[in-house]
Amino acid sequence: QVQLVESGGGSVQHGDSLRLSCAASGHTVIPYSMAWFRQAPGKERECLGAITWSGDSTDYADVGKGRFTISRDNAKNTVCLQMNSGKTEDTAVYSCGAAYTAALEQDPEKYQDWGQGTEVTGPS
Repeated sequence: QVQLVESGGGSVQHGDSLRLSCAASGHTVIPYSMAWFRQAPGKERECLGAITWSGDSTDYADVGKGRFTISRDNAKNTVCLQMNSGKTEDTAVYSCGAAYTAALEQDPEKYQDWGQGTEVTGPS
């Protein structure tokens, strides 16, 4: 129902920041929310936080509080993830999802559309 394309991945050093983007296009039905997830090698996908399509409300998972900020650029139909103070555990594939239920969900099962993901490598 919506195509999502992530970009901005790369290497981040201790203390550095990185900004990821998720561009949405081709939506026939407007999602209620979008969220950022990450999946580290050998681990389950975890939610960092979600934002309403309008951008007026956000909800962060515990792991996403403090160092991550999710924002939306309505003009560009893009949701961004600002990562600050890079850590080793930030190494993961970061992906965005779109959900159509009227709630800010953290369960990946609630998200119907996904991007292909972008890789982030944290400091070793």
